[in-house]
Amino acid sequence: MWGEHYALVNTWRVDAPPERVWQALTDVETWPAWWPFVEAVEKIHTGDLDGLDSVWRYTWKTLLPYKLHFELRITRIEAPERVEAEVQGDVYGRGVCRIYRENGLTAVRYEWNVRTCRPWMKWLAPIARPIFWWNHAKVMKRGEAELARRLARQS
Repeated sequence: MWGEHYALVNTWRVDAPPERVWQALTDVETWPAWWPFVEAVEKIHTGDLDGLDSVWRYTWKTLLPYKLHFELRITRIEAPERVEAEVQGDVYGRGVCRIYRENGLTAVRYEWNVRTCRPWMKWLAPIARPIFWWNHAKVMKRGEAELARRLARQS
């Protein structure tokens, strides 16, 4: 039923206080304004006052000619340091985002353990896996650069 497993780890480093980084990253409805690969974000369920059990629907563009659609449910929040989520849709799995200080910068570490769910991605995985990794890395690198620009402009 499930496709190829991917353990995706990316660490961003941003010259801004952790609280500002947390604020920018938890304001997910603004992502399409600054992260070019996020096409749409829609709140499906509000969750509690802290955002626990909130559900968001995302549409992501990529450098390759496809989009990813999935819903993300917040399963744990430790503001302003950690958020965990489950995703289902074109990918299925769990993710963790941690924010911490490192060498005078704010680090944002994303850890995603997901499986592909679209049939064509499953079929192509044996040969396309390196391309999917490359694509993910480019999307994330652009997010890091655009977040840094956004926070620098707000200083």
